[in-house]
Amino acid sequence: MPKGSLEVIAGCMSCGKSEELIRRIKREVIAKREVMVFKPAVDKRTDAAVIASRDGKSYTAIAISDIEEILSCWNDSIQVVAFDEGQFFSEDLIRIVNTLVDRGARVLVAGLDTDFRGVPFETIARLMALADKVTKLTAVCMRCGGVATRSQRLVQSGERVLVGGDKEYEARCRDCHEAL
Repeated sequence: MPKGSLEVIAGCMSCGKSEELIRRIKREVIAKREVMVFKPAVDKRTDAAVIASRDGKSYTAIAISDIEEILSCWNDSIQVVAFDEGQFFSEDLIRIVNTLVDRGARVLVAGLDTDFRGVPFETIARLMALADKVTKLTAVCMRCGGVATRSQRLVQSGERVLVGGDKEYEARCRDCHEAL
C-alpha cells in the first residue's frame, strides 16, 4: 500500500485556517474520497459535531477527548483524515498522524502555529517539520492593518491554552503584538 501524505495549515487567529481546511475537505468529498474529520472536545466555541470558520462555513466532525479514539474509528476505506485546532491535541497527535500516513491516508491538520506569547505550539511545529506540504496563512493586523502573524490575547490569563474567539484574541503583526 502506498504511503499517504501530511499537509499542515497553520497561522494566527483569524487567518482562515478552518476555512481552508473545510475547502480542502469539500474537494476530497467532490472527488468521492472517504473523509473523517476530528476536532478536540475542549473546543466548545461551536457545536460539538462541527468545525466552523468565521465566515459561516462548517463541516461535520467528531469531537474527541483522547487522541487514541482516532484509531478506533479507523477503517481501510478512509482515504482522508482531517484535524482542526491541532494545537489543542497532545503531542501524541504526531504518532497518530504518522500511523495514518503509513496506512496510506492523506492527513490534513489545521492549527495555530504560536501561542499568545508568540511561542510555537510544539505539536504544530513538529508536524510542520514532518509535513509534505505546509500552508502558512496570515491575517490582517487589527491595530495597523498590516500583515498579521501573531495572536494577541485580549483578556488577562496566565494559562497557555485559553480557548476563545474574537472577544479573547485578535490578529496582530509582529510590531503591534504585545507578548504578555
